[in-house]
Amino acid sequence: MEVAQRIRAILSFVQTADAGSFAAAARALDISAAAVSKNVAALEQGLGVRLFNRTTRTLSLTGEGAAFLKQARLALEALDAAVDTVAAHGGDPAGHVRISTSAAFGRDQLMPALPGLRARYPALTVEVDFDDRVADLVRDGYDLAIRGGQIADSALVSRAICKLHLVLVASPAYLARAGVPRTPQDLARHPLLVRHFLGGKISPWRFRARDGSITAIDLDGAALMLSAPEALAQAASAGMGIAQTGLHHAWPYLKSGQLSLVLLDQHDPGSYELVMVYPHRALVAPRVRATIDHLLAEFAGDEALHVPLGSLAGYAAAKRRR
Repeated sequence: MEVAQRIRAILSFVQTADAGSFAAAARALDISAAAVSKNVAALEQGLGVRLFNRTTRTLSLTGEGAAFLKQARLALEALDAAVDTVAAHGGDPAGHVRISTSAAFGRDQLMPALPGLRARYPALTVEVDFDDRVADLVRDGYDLAIRGGQIADSALVSRAICKLHLVLVASPAYLARAGVPRTPQDLARHPLLVRHFLGGKISPWRFRARDGSITAIDLDGAALMLSAPEALAQAASAGMGIAQTGLHHAWPYLKSGQLSLVLLDQHDPGSYELVMVYPHRALVAPRVRATIDHLLAEFAGDEALHVPLGSLAGYAAAKRRR
């Protein structure tokens, strides 16, 4: 098999493994499904092993196929990096960068950082998908993603952006009308505004006891369930009840006096992180490295992402009896 043919065959194999079918791979590569199947078959014949187990309805990697896929990815990434490296010697990083992020973070943090990125590297083109669902970076073709929580995929490189603290908030007008809760048990008398994930799970509200133990309250019967965490801060500022949301979402409202913190000394802020992740590869393309470094520097200077918990006492609601 000639080198050019071998590369086409490897591209067809990797795309098929990522897409899950010859037809989907063909659409991505803009060739026919028959051509993809022929390329993969020729690669198997050249290697002397079967890479896929095929049935009329399914296509799955063999053990040899999974091992070959890992090495094939590294080879293709090295080729991309080699091209980018040569291009970089002729000037600034150039090429296309695909980013996956949530709608709220994309709007409030990423978008303000993009003008500076484009001004610094005008030869870069940027594509951003705003989606609160977790994307598969390799399968979906993203160069990097911004995610919150605990990232379990060991195949990804993870760079911390900030701690992701949770807070309980309500509007001063609501608290003046309904009273300020003094204990977690008091929350049962308030309309609670909670976040639910797309799978139906409710984000828990946890509290620290005097002995250091952590307890959670029952959120059944919550007044409002929203999938967008930034919408919880909006609902609370409108006086709809008490919400738990990320500190960076609540920060503008706290500064303007539209929200106050509730049960600050008892609520557990969690131990989550906001991170930037990208596929683990032997070489990171200059276009991706330049984007990562620029965005991390921009996020490091974003006040809302780095509010010290020790500075929040001044934003806590004054306790009063009802």
